[in-house]
Amino acid sequence: MPLVHPLDHQVAVVTGASSGIGQGIALAMADAGAAVVINYHSQEEAATAVVEQIMRSGGRAIAVKADVGSEPEVDQLFDKAVEAFGRVDILVANSGIQRDATIGEMTLDQWNQVIGTNLTGQFLCARAAVRLFRRQGRDERRSRALGKIIHISSVHQLIPWAGHANYAASKGGIDLFMRSLAQEVAEEGIRVNAIAPGAIATAINRASVEDETARAKMLSLIPYGRIGAPEDVAAAALWLASDASDYVVGTTLFIDGGMSLYPEFRHGG
Repeated sequence: MPLVHPLDHQVAVVTGASSGIGQGIALAMADAGAAVVINYHSQEEAATAVVEQIMRSGGRAIAVKADVGSEPEVDQLFDKAVEAFGRVDILVANSGIQRDATIGEMTLDQWNQVIGTNLTGQFLCARAAVRLFRRQGRDERRSRALGKIIHISSVHQLIPWAGHANYAASKGGIDLFMRSLAQEVAEEGIRVNAIAPGAIATAINRASVEDETARAKMLSLIPYGRIGAPEDVAAAALWLASDASDYVVGTTLFIDGGMSLYPEFRHGG
């Protein structure tokens, strides 16, 4: 029988947790018993609101500002997590940005911003988490694993995306970074996995969700016939963070309603 609170006595750091997918994951993990560190970059008010929502429900949470692309700020993020809650058991590396342009118009700054947040940020957070997991040691009263890392990628680690080469490159990089890291640290008891969301109704794609024409076009790419919600991704993250997935290592879960199945070919191409 599944545990009611499968993350009791654990601490989760969720980057980019002030809105969207990160917020949904943070709320789900708090509801499952974890103390949650709500990382944000600029949306302090929104991050504080997430903390307050968790605390009203009897959970524990703090908000910590940090740019995940900055080494000293990532180190400070984990230091504050330990200062508040004594340890970290789970990292959800979720922070991501888009700076879209066709290749002829894309600036070096647009390229560097996306790679810096979406890929370098995942490296810095994962490295900090691994170092901390090793210092803490294993505590099987909390989890069978020494630590859990969940990288949030995208269907565009698999599906090319013209006009978004920087974004797609960053997500493709996450795929092999995650699998290489999983291969390296699994023998220590650290489980590393990823989630690749498809079209999820968040602020970043509000126009595509609310405009009828854009929505219909998006739905034509989703065989299952609906746009996803942050809760769909959060449920997968909760499973990957729990002992229910203890034998799952180096895997990417595509939470996409079938978008990665190349639906244009569903009727023979």
